[in-house]
Amino acid sequence: MPSKSRNDIVAPARAAKSRAVKTNVHLPFFGCSVSCGFPSPADDYIEKKLDLNEYLIDKPAATFFVRVSGDSMIGAGIHPDDLLIVDRSKEPKNKCIVLAIVNGDFTVKRYTSRGGKIILKAENPAHADIAIVDGMQFEVVGVCTNVIHNLK
Repeated sequence: MPSKSRNDIVAPARAAKSRAVKTNVHLPFFGCSVSCGFPSPADDYIEKKLDLNEYLIDKPAATFFVRVSGDSMIGAGIHPDDLLIVDRSKEPKNKCIVLAIVNGDFTVKRYTSRGGKIILKAENPAHADIAIVDGMQFEVVGVCTNVIHNLK
C-alpha cells in the first residue's frame, strides 16, 4: 500500500463486492426550501422518502468512501475527518476534485489540465500545488463526487 501523504492522508474503505451490503434506508425528504429564519410546520411538506444511496451514489460497484485528514482542501469545503464519496468509473474533468496517487502517496486535490499539463491544485494557500511531470508516478484513483461533512 502506498505511504500516506502529509497533506491529505486518506484511508480507502473499500469493501469487496462479495462483502458489500446493500442497505436501503429511506428517510423523509421535505420537498420545500428550508428557511434559516422563522420556523414553519414541516410535516405538511414531506414529499417522499429519500434513499441516500440513490441520491449520492451513481455506480455502487465503482464507489467507495475515504476519510480525509489534512487541510489542503478546506477552500473546497473538505475538512479533516470528512468522508468523501469517490467514483472510480468517472474520468477526471478539468476542475473536478480527485483522489490520486502521486509518487506512492494518496492525495485529494482539484484536477486541472491545460495544454496537456496536469496540475493538482490545493484549495488552501498554505499548501503547494502539485505539477505532474515526466518521471512522476501518477494515477487518478477516482473522482470525488460528494463530501459528507459533520456539523459538530
